[in-house]
Amino acid sequence: MRKFVYQFSEGSKEMKNLLGGKGANLAEMTNIGLPVPPGFTISTAACNDYTINNKHLSESIFEEVKIHLAELEKQTGKIFGFAENPLLVSVRSGAPFSMPGMMDTVLNLGLNDQATEGLANLTGDARSAYDSYRRFIQMFGDVVFEIPSYQFEQALSRIKKANNYRLDTELTATDLSKLIDVYKLIFNQATGTDFPQNPMEQLRLAIIAVFDSWMNPRAVIYRRLHDIDASFGTAVNIQAMVFGNTGETSGTGITFTRNPSTGEKKVFGEFLLNAQGEDVVAGIRTPEPISALEEKMPAVYNELIHTCELLENHYLDMQDIEFTIEKGKLYVLQTRSGKRTAKAAIQSAVDFVHEGKISRQEAIMRVETKQLHQLLHPTFDESALKKGQIIATGLPASPGAATGQIFFEAKEAVQAAERGIPVILVRNETSPEDIEGMAQSNAILTAHGGMTSHAAVVARGMGKCCIAGCAELTINEKEKTLLLPTGKMLHEGDSLSLDGSSGKVYLGEIALREAQIGGHFDELMAWADAEKKLIIRVNADTPVDFKKALLFGAEGIGLCRTEHMFFDEKRIPYVRQMILAESLSERESILATLKEMQKADFSELFRIADDRAVNIRLLDPPLHEFLPKTEQEIEQLASAMSRTVPQITKRINELREANPMLGHRGCRLAITFPEIYRMQTEAIIESAVTLHDEGIDVHPEIMIPLIATKSELSYIKKEMKQAIHTIFDRERVMLPYDIGTMIEIPRACVTADEIAEEAEFFSFGTNDLTQLTYGFSRDDATKFLADYYEKDILPKDPFVTIDKNGVGALVEMAVTRGRMTSEHLKMGVCGEHGGDPESIQFFHQLGLSYVSCSPYRVPIARLAAAQAALAEKQLVSTN
Repeated sequence: MRKFVYQFSEGSKEMKNLLGGKGANLAEMTNIGLPVPPGFTISTAACNDYTINNKHLSESIFEEVKIHLAELEKQTGKIFGFAENPLLVSVRSGAPFSMPGMMDTVLNLGLNDQATEGLANLTGDARSAYDSYRRFIQMFGDVVFEIPSYQFEQALSRIKKANNYRLDTELTATDLSKLIDVYKLIFNQATGTDFPQNPMEQLRLAIIAVFDSWMNPRAVIYRRLHDIDASFGTAVNIQAMVFGNTGETSGTGITFTRNPSTGEKKVFGEFLLNAQGEDVVAGIRTPEPISALEEKMPAVYNELIHTCELLENHYLDMQDIEFTIEKGKLYVLQTRSGKRTAKAAIQSAVDFVHEGKISRQEAIMRVETKQLHQLLHPTFDESALKKGQIIATGLPASPGAATGQIFFEAKEAVQAAERGIPVILVRNETSPEDIEGMAQSNAILTAHGGMTSHAAVVARGMGKCCIAGCAELTINEKEKTLLLPTGKMLHEGDSLSLDGSSGKVYLGEIALREAQIGGHFDELMAWADAEKKLIIRVNADTPVDFKKALLFGAEGIGLCRTEHMFFDEKRIPYVRQMILAESLSERESILATLKEMQKADFSELFRIADDRAVNIRLLDPPLHEFLPKTEQEIEQLASAMSRTVPQITKRINELREANPMLGHRGCRLAITFPEIYRMQTEAIIESAVTLHDEGIDVHPEIMIPLIATKSELSYIKKEMKQAIHTIFDRERVMLPYDIGTMIEIPRACVTADEIAEEAEFFSFGTNDLTQLTYGFSRDDATKFLADYYEKDILPKDPFVTIDKNGVGALVEMAVTRGRMTSEHLKMGVCGEHGGDPESIQFFHQLGLSYVSCSPYRVPIARLAAAQAALAEKQLVSTN
């Protein structure tokens, strides 16, 4: 017969997947002799059995529960459901991975009318017994029958107000007895039945409720955000109750073995006297710092400090410990690895190494890569944030915190920023023409678009806070208004605060705190660099981005998008004239002006790179992105080109495409207009020659985008090489350079062996490759992807984490076929996946040379690359 239920004494910390984190740790603490109230764990296997059987708790599992409940009665000397000496239990969830506050708990289960009176007579403390019963009715009603908790809270508030009480602890036994009657009435009105008096039925319903809570909305969202597999299920822990609400020698609290905010090696926590655990979490009463316990109960305090030391040394990690004191006796209810800030995670990991408790490799593996966002961007002051009013939530597209006045046009955002006003650019969606406004803004907020939309990608590259796809807001750019879900209307100049790490939008200004790195951070990252195999480059188009990335440890540029250099307001008129030119000579004349601008750009990047790799992608986007949209812009362009407005309008309409992302862009432009790529190639090589003359080594990588066939690459490469060697002949110099391609079309993956005959490197553009493989528009997919997650059609956003089975298989095919032709072909990734830790692990396994990501994701990529290398080492040693 399959076993589903385990006594605490039967488990260990290694059984986390079966017993859940809480159950495994309760078992471990029991076995090392700590004062843990006895109990047993219903395994995650039982949860999965419940799910598979259409949410039916099988009789065989419940019979096993009854057997272990009988054993618990023997251990405690109390009888479940017996009025004279009742055994009461807590019923708590416990997933294999910590999910604090996401699932449900029921305390004091086993109480009914008779047991409450029996408990009061047994202890001589009627108030404590009635207090426990009213808590049980509320929690049971809320968790099992989904009766809104506020209905019970309102009843409690009415009694307190009627008696002029400030605290719950002032209620007398008589007050609580009356409150129980009110609570029962609330239960009856909500369910149509009386509150259940059979403790065994209470237990069965509570177990089912905990299993059901595994799939409640907040748990589902939490798992999605933290990449936790839903197939694990949750365990259920049944534990004998101990009571912290039995007077001033009782209490409850939570303590960390180190400070979870800073990592300081000092016990940190809070407690409440005469309370149960939920009181600390609920914040109804203000807890006292753990240090105050030393004066009130010195023996208990000393035992707690000893327990903290013992558990930290046992688990070799910062612990989060829940405890209850019942009439002067300490009980430990839970321990787990403590949730901590990035600063605390890094400091504690490095300190554990210096204390000789863990290795450097273990320290690297211990820090969560995604946490590093907290260190690299400004954050809100925590005390100010607690007072903030959340008005909407969108996609956390680029982390950091920002506050400022809202502006709806890029031009006005620039003007405001020049006047010293902190700006938040608010748009339905951004376009490349907004680039200057985005650069001058503290943050970007859009109503449309996803995690790889223009706003998101550019903001991450700039290190700007960005919230995208915030559909709760109605943005009217013409009227310059922002309608909130509450009906309140904001206007230009009103203030908002954005948390790009959570996607939350706050009304008004919230105080900021600048990010600080160094010290422990630098030490940990140096250890990571010693372990990683992948080179970490940056996607950077400006000197500012590149310098910032070098401070974060970038090892070169993996993607310089030349089109971003054209959107400066002083340059875009020339680009427009070039596009609308009616003859080759007219176009070449304008290109000569743009060439000098590009040479200045490339020379500065090469100089900053100082012999590091610089990969420059030639012009890629559809031409329509550069063209004027407003009547004023068209009139200005017509005047500059000595044309009429109708002539310019006609030409713009001729260039309009039905599906521009699949149209005349990338290498296709170079085949129609070879002079464009010739100009860019000359600008790159002439800049390299200038730097060479200054004594700086330069080895440019020139990348041709959107290649689908070998013949495309052959044609363009021939034109480029002719231009390059003309320069070499003229300057009497030869410099190293590579011409390669961006692999972003499925056909290019399938024919990579042919393309590798012409390409000196591959750089995978996984954004477009994902878009073209799925047939999803990355900007519009947010409209339906949420339904895909909710219905388990897709586990996660394929634009954020690479789809290994589909897109990843194409990348792997291209890598394999490319190496068949050229064994040492240099290959990397420059799409947004280059900064995603899970994707980086996949790229490491493929043996790629490098990944490239936005500047503020460089440290994350460095750490993720080290963790991938260490995971591979561990796998090899295990096998």
